[in-house]
Amino acid sequence: MPIVNRVADLHPEIQAWRRDIHQHPELLYDVHRTAAFVADRLREFGCDEVATGLGKTGVVGVIRGKKSAKDGDLKVIGLRADMDALPIEEATNLPYASKTPGKMHACGHDGHTAMLLGAARYLAETRNFAGNAIVIFQPAEEGGAGAAAMIKDGLMDRFGIEQIYGMHNGPGIPIGSFAIRPGPIMAATDELNISIQGHGGHASRPHKCIDSVLVGSQIITALQQIVSRNVDPLESAVISVCEFHAGTARNVIPQTAELRGTIRTLTPEVRALVERRIGEVVAGVAQMTGAKIDLDIKRGYPVTVNHVAQTELATDIAKEVAGNNNVLETPPLMGAEDFSYMLEARPGAFIFCGNGDSAGLHHPAYNFNDEAILYGTSFWIKLVENTLAA
Repeated sequence: MPIVNRVADLHPEIQAWRRDIHQHPELLYDVHRTAAFVADRLREFGCDEVATGLGKTGVVGVIRGKKSAKDGDLKVIGLRADMDALPIEEATNLPYASKTPGKMHACGHDGHTAMLLGAARYLAETRNFAGNAIVIFQPAEEGGAGAAAMIKDGLMDRFGIEQIYGMHNGPGIPIGSFAIRPGPIMAATDELNISIQGHGGHASRPHKCIDSVLVGSQIITALQQIVSRNVDPLESAVISVCEFHAGTARNVIPQTAELRGTIRTLTPEVRALVERRIGEVVAGVAQMTGAKIDLDIKRGYPVTVNHVAQTELATDIAKEVAGNNNVLETPPLMGAEDFSYMLEARPGAFIFCGNGDSAGLHHPAYNFNDEAILYGTSFWIKLVENTLAA
């Protein structure tokens, strides 16, 4: 496999960085130790500029190539990794397991950060490209929209980024393989909150009550008809009600109920359709039952949409690193990713790097596979060198 030889030499060091980060997980924007670790390494590597504090705790390194890009050529490419962990109790029993109770790197952001650090070290050593490589270490991917915060702080314009790329590990994808697709690759995610005000009373006298539990059940059932009967069968959508809170006793019909869930869609049109139909369903159930129902849909991350030209480029680079047969076209995933904001701001692509037969993302037994370092780091290096060819 044509992984970069220098990456193989650096593998033990990159692995050590990854395991150090793994032992000290931090959440959302509170990634001060991780950000300081990253910034210190970038300065040690000799990056031409190291900027901190973008999007509160984000870190950016600028690595200038040996030559200036020719007029008309792409001059600046951005590479992004995420740094934050999750509020999960780790259950791996590894010698480098989390030292912080209730927090762990259950999504592999420790590996993403370490691989991009490895690429930054190599690129700063060799500088075999024309233009600037911008390495971006982002906080708060796990629900905090850290990508949007960094963009708001001027990430794209300040560093002149023309194209942007992101990478995520993929459990179930073999080590040494990549997966990518043009167009929508990950879903938009929106929060669904429904508050029901009924009329409570004794369980033996339901005719004197408006049963909030029954109302909530009708809403849940009716919502499932949106995906099955309103959304085009060739499109994708998910409506999952995952919390139902009501009642305190077995013989009391509760006055109130709370439903909470998530909405996932892959196009703006389906997103708008689902929002509209949820509103109509809730209004209909309210009219039918006499309950007062408040609906709140909070829009979250938009659809992650890979640009065609940049996806083709990333695919070619992945094939160079892993071989033609080890680059797969993935179907869209209904998980969400705030790299979507960066792809709205600049053309680029998001790719998955195989993590082998590991536990799934966000699982207490998940662990980033250190063998993936060779492939992910090599991909970053080749992407810069080939895109910014000297």
